[in-house]
Amino acid sequence: MPDIRQIPTLTEKKLISLEKKANEIRTDILKMLEIAGSGHSAGPLGLADIFTALYFHILAHNPKKPMWSDRDRLLLSNGHVVPVRYAAMAHAGYFPKTKLATLRKLGSALQGHPETSWMPALENTSGPLGDGSPQSAGLAYIGKQEDAHWHVYCVMSDGELEAGITWEAAMFAGKHALHNLTWIIDRNNIQIDGNTEDIMPLEPLKDKFEAFNFHVVEVDGHNIREFVDACSYAKTVWEQPVVIIAHTIPGKGVDFMENDFRWHGAPPGKGPEDKVKHEEQLKEALRDIRTLGGKITSEAQ
Repeated sequence: MPDIRQIPTLTEKKLISLEKKANEIRTDILKMLEIAGSGHSAGPLGLADIFTALYFHILAHNPKKPMWSDRDRLLLSNGHVVPVRYAAMAHAGYFPKTKLATLRKLGSALQGHPETSWMPALENTSGPLGDGSPQSAGLAYIGKQEDAHWHVYCVMSDGELEAGITWEAAMFAGKHALHNLTWIIDRNNIQIDGNTEDIMPLEPLKDKFEAFNFHVVEVDGHNIREFVDACSYAKTVWEQPVVIIAHTIPGKGVDFMENDFRWHGAPPGKGPEDKVKHEEQLKEALRDIRTLGGKITSEAQ
């Protein structure tokens, strides 16, 4: 059944507000990771623009009724980047922003990997990489069978595409022409041990997904308008599931973190010290976010 619930047109004013919101979310990611003393920096920072676009423009959702039956389903397969989701949810009103300081604390709802038993509307518990793809395909299959209006989105890492379960799910989604399913690949080219193309080459990625009967769209994952347009376009594809390959910069916004795989699993204060010492890492990272890497001065803000 065609999806009559379309994504709103993105105005220039709204775009500017989303870009500002993404940097606010990056700021909170850095602070919560530093307080936790553990966690992943590169992926969450790289996905801030995408999660901002999802929670503040694309998704049909209601923070005051998180389990609203007609909500869009957003699954996170690469659960280790969940700080970006927690920060986006806090800004959207799912819980007070003060709770972000409890990341990874014993008894906190904000665990290092998302757990549905701790918080509503997380949709899936994730940790083992690759599990989000079959979970999302199963949900989309149910939605298609029930002629539901809700759409299923699944954010995935590029490194987890090395797991065979992803391609089993892709076969299932392609066979059943799950037009209500959109996969979003965080194509940041790194994983914990190095660059993806050195460890297990993924290219030609577009061709591989097309061979599994997916419609493929490639975007700049930091261009919010481009990403919103891709999600809007995905709702016009009726015969296939869609995968958006979003090219992102790991550690986006922090000069000494960008494109450095060593920041995949390190928080500010515990990352490599060859550029910035531990005691200065949070301060320098926040300065970079605030001034866009020195491209604007604090006086110009």
